Amino acid sequence: MHKAHVAKKQFGQNFLKDESVLHKIIQSMPKNSHKIAEIGPGLGDLTRFLVEVKSVTAFEVDTDLCKYLNDRFHDAITTGRLTLRCGDVLDAWKMQLLDEPYDLVANLPYYIATNIILKALADPMCRHLLVMVQREVAEKFAAEAGESNFGALSVIAQSVAQPSIVTIVPPEAFDPPPKVDSAVLLLLKTADRNDEAFEAMLRAAFTQPRKTLHKNLSTRYGKPLLEAAFAQLGLEPSIRPHQVGTPDYHRLYLKLH
Repeated sequence: MHKAHVAKKQFGQNFLKDESVLHKIIQSMPKNSHKIAEIGPGLGDLTRFLVEVKSVTAFEVDTDLCKYLNDRFHDAITTGRLTLRCGDVLDAWKMQLLDEPYDLVANLPYYIATNIILKALADPMCRHLLVMVQREVAEKFAAEAGESNFGALSVIAQSVAQPSIVTIVPPEAFDPPPKVDSAVLLLLKTADRNDEAFEAMLRAAFTQPRKTLHKNLSTRYGKPLLEAAFAQLGLEPSIRPHQVGTPDYHRLYLKLH
């Protein structure tokens, strides 16, 4: 390991050093011929396993790490197994991150993890995601209707993918150790993307999770329209946002639009 590189707070760097977790990630990868996009390769500890099995495009924002990765992976870069792109991945990501089908496999920096997952779910070229994130974030994406942490992220994910948590990872698997548990989240995509208006409806539905769904949606839709839609779907006026399942959100959307 490159001892001279100290994790930088502004990039949310926590380097995964536990080999058993790295192996678990590799074993959980969907079996296909897609390219891999890796965001925030850090010291390249996951990258070195990825380039053995697939062709990888890695995006690294930290210029010091880019120099280090260029040296460490000189051979893989020369043979084309690895393409290293230095700079902010969000700048490079307009509609599609890569212009061919890819799977996102990465240990994501906490501060941009949710944003990256949402972008990948909306990117038609992204077919699957296998990402290490904060446990709390993974649980939100994988929550089932009725659970307290079921929210807009859960519905967005379940509308276009099958989410599951592969494993929980303790802080000591990283250097430096974060303050919370992490989790490896697998999202197998089943559709290209959600409608933007559907996601806007969901954001309204979950604005105040403790309030009723009816009250939250009344900021966006007229009362007669809402009452008719709720009645047609057999939804109680007192129902809370987390008590309504993903299929019903889609039915509700169709009635309201």
